[in-house]
Amino acid sequence: QVQLVESGGGLVQAGGSLRLSCAASGRTSSNYAMGWFRQAPGKEREFVAAISRNGGNTNYADSVKGRFTISRDNAKNTVYLQMNSLKPEDTAVYYCAADTVRFYAASTSRSSYDYWGPGTQVTVSS
Repeated sequence: QVQLVESGGGLVQAGGSLRLSCAASGRTSSNYAMGWFRQAPGKEREFVAAISRNGGNTNYADSVKGRFTISRDNAKNTVYLQMNSLKPEDTAVYYCAADTVRFYAASTSRSSYDYWGPGTQVTVSS
């Protein structure tokens, strides 16, 4: 089992920044690729960013490229999502997830991830 807990969400004005953290425990999380997804009210959960086991491979949704950066610190079993130039349309619950199968991929597909955190709310005001 892998337990994931997100933190760092909150209310921010448009143009501002937030850094989300995802702390992992249980089976060694540094063995897994990790992803961030988000879900706005009334919408499907969508891919945001992903990072491979060693951090050498990353993927981003087109909507966040150039604004968001995913990174990881395997010594701390933590994955981060630095979010800059936030827009009201970034408002959502953000979830981190672990892919325990594809170590060296950074999958954009929800179905690749088998462990999920409870989520953290990000609200961007205009």
